Amino acid sequence: MNLDMPPAPASALVVCLCAEWCGVCRDYQSRFAQVQARFPQIEFLWIDVEDEADLLHPLDIEDFPTLLLAVGSEPRFLGPVTPQAEMLDRLIRSQIQDTAAPALADPSVTDLVLRIRAKTSA
Repeated sequence: MNLDMPPAPASALVVCLCAEWCGVCRDYQSRFAQVQARFPQIEFLWIDVEDEADLLHPLDIEDFPTLLLAVGSEPRFLGPVTPQAEMLDRLIRSQIQDTAAPALADPSVTDLVLRIRAKTSA
């Protein structure tokens, strides 16, 4: 058992919301993939905000990269982040270790998590 890797809920989800034209996002994609490899038990998705505008509506993502982290149907984090692998790693670990962390109160973010989960399970 790897003590450095806390067990993650089977339903943990990490989504990077970016845009193809964003150079920072393109550079971040490989770092995002590095962190994904550290957490094989978590679902990671890369969503282009312009290609998936209908999925994201009514949310308007303007800062890149923006991360969405959810456990089950509960969004735990949504916001722009610095494009660093270490920061993403710390954010994920803090959310999966704190099982009592509150969900975000915005129903539109909860709805987004449900739409993403429905789309990826279809």
